[in-house]
Amino acid sequence: MRQVHMYKRIAMLALVGVSLTGCASMKDWFTSDKAKAKKASEPAELVKFDASIELRRLWSASVGKGEGRIGIAQAPVVADGVVYAAALEGGVHALDLNTGKSLWHWRPEKVKDKPALRLSGGPGVGGGLVVIGSLDGDVIALDAAGGNEQWRAKVRSEVIAAPTIANGLVLVRGNDGRVTAFEASNGSQRWFNTQELPALTVRGNAPVLAGPGVAFVGNDDGTLSALAMNDGSPVWEQMVGPVEGRSDLERMADVDAAPVIDGSTVYVSSYKDQTLAIDGPSGRPLWARDHGGAGQLAVTSGAVLLADGKGVVWALDKYSGAALWSQPALARRELTGTAVFADYAVVGDLEGYVHLLRLSDGEFAGRIKHSGERLLAAPRVANGVLLVQDVDGKLAAYGLRQ
Repeated sequence: MRQVHMYKRIAMLALVGVSLTGCASMKDWFTSDKAKAKKASEPAELVKFDASIELRRLWSASVGKGEGRIGIAQAPVVADGVVYAAALEGGVHALDLNTGKSLWHWRPEKVKDKPALRLSGGPGVGGGLVVIGSLDGDVIALDAAGGNEQWRAKVRSEVIAAPTIANGLVLVRGNDGRVTAFEASNGSQRWFNTQELPALTVRGNAPVLAGPGVAFVGNDDGTLSALAMNDGSPVWEQMVGPVEGRSDLERMADVDAAPVIDGSTVYVSSYKDQTLAIDGPSGRPLWARDHGGAGQLAVTSGAVLLADGKGVVWALDKYSGAALWSQPALARRELTGTAVFADYAVVGDLEGYVHLLRLSDGEFAGRIKHSGERLLAAPRVANGVLLVQDVDGKLAAYGLRQ
């Protein structure tokens, strides 16, 4: 009997051991699954490569802070060798493109018992003016030469897209979907056009694109509108991102980056991962592809460049929309829109890196750490200089090292 009891005890201990081992294994499985899921959602690690080019910093400046808190993407703009830049809390700066030397700096005056204007849309430049919008719907026009205030106007909602200046008008796209045209000479209102908003939209607005006699407007319902420049009347409207899905979240299809005109063709992309080539005069689609995103497009002699919502950079044939190449190594890095710099496609990311990809095949050619802050606005290129501005207001100019 004692032997029987001993065998039972040994068997019980063995079962307990197996049970504990099984529990440990199951815990490891769950832990492993969580770790894998976490890693799958994290930004892709930067791949190592042999750089074939090198960027050199020409100059840098601080233009103000605040963008990171409200998710807007203010970017510098260049006219006649001058860089104009703004930030939520930094006013408007004019800097020499080649040296970064400050030419003038305008700051909104504080009014008693009222906070200073929070500059959120722009700047836009043209016709001797620099125009900026605010979170409170203010539109301020400055003299481009000296920064003196010329006039002020008001719209009904916050302005988070750069105003457009063309045909003697200042075109302002408000966050409520309304486009207002002001006389560039004195700020009086010429016309407005209102677009109904869907229940849920992406944070961001596309600047108005001025074309021959028309203004192209990307809308939050996934459409692109062409409005007559003289009175704002609709010319045509084309769906870019199909509004599909059961929930408001699934149905978001905003067009949040300015379209690009090349000849008579308008290229436009949607948050719904759709890119269209449209005949500008008629609004007729020429081709459509299921690669797209909310960021700015760039167009070369033969390709349309974009970064999609997953962090894949694409080159599409400009005439057919066929994929020429894709670069998936920047997945989940929350890429900016694209720019073209010399023979390279340029994008920024959430960690402040600027990546250069060869236009020929999409392979990595160079990389530089602009800062430790997120890049939201697409880089800008002017006169052989690459301009990058982060959400903390750090602006820098880069050139290729010879």
